[in-house]
Amino acid sequence: TNTAMTTADLRGFHAAQYQPQNAVVIVTGDVTPTSLLPKLEAALGTWKNAGPIAKPSLPAAPQPQARQVYLVDKPGAAQSQIRIGAIGVARSTPDFHVLDVLNTILGGSFSSRLNQNLREEHGYTYGASSVFDMRSTPGPFFAGAGVQTDKTVESLREFFKELDGMHAPVPASELARAKNLEALSFPGQFETTGDMSQQLAALVVYDLPESFFSEFVPKIQAVTMPDLERAARQYLPTDRFAVVVVGDLSKIEQPIRAANLGAVSVLTVDEVLK
Repeated sequence: TNTAMTTADLRGFHAAQYQPQNAVVIVTGDVTPTSLLPKLEAALGTWKNAGPIAKPSLPAAPQPQARQVYLVDKPGAAQSQIRIGAIGVARSTPDFHVLDVLNTILGGSFSSRLNQNLREEHGYTYGASSVFDMRSTPGPFFAGAGVQTDKTVESLREFFKELDGMHAPVPASELARAKNLEALSFPGQFETTGDMSQQLAALVVYDLPESFFSEFVPKIQAVTMPDLERAARQYLPTDRFAVVVVGDLSKIEQPIRAANLGAVSVLTVDEVLK
């Protein structure tokens, strides 16, 4: 079956999806409704709806049920690229603020545990980090770094040391520092008109309450150590994470297999992209 995309496919998608009922106009800057609305009417007033819009229905991505290691060969690579994680959460999760603080501690800031360990203490990488990529439906959680080829297994061990370590109580001083970092950096997300429009767009895309901005700092400051322990147990199941390593398998495959991190599969790029 020929499944190649055609120009007719693109035109059909545009006609079906790009309709006023499926759009929001956000304008930030030195404008007033009185000056702006006539211009919007002139530019968009003739844009009419063309019919009902079908919302896409996406199957839920399955969670890994056991730790699995996937290796992709990149002969001669000076670094190994490591990604470790699973399916995370949607932006609508009630644990948004807890996970914000948890990830700031784990890998969401320069002073995070992952970066301090793999970059500052061991010098295996220029930077290690983690992220909960929250979307309308659950996106991935992953921790990752590009590390020296000859320190690949050592790096994997340090990654899991820090991932597993989040299941233990977080010291009060570290929790306070992370909460203050998130609270104090929040205003910086509104510095420019572009920043403001992005923040407003997030309210629309993720159907967030208008009170989200005013509630952000108090909710961050309200996160507790028991909150973090519960979230770590729920959202960091390290014994079921997928581990992806892209690098020079002639140098790293046997040490990774010997480390017994999980069942190992070797994939080609073509297999990954199918």
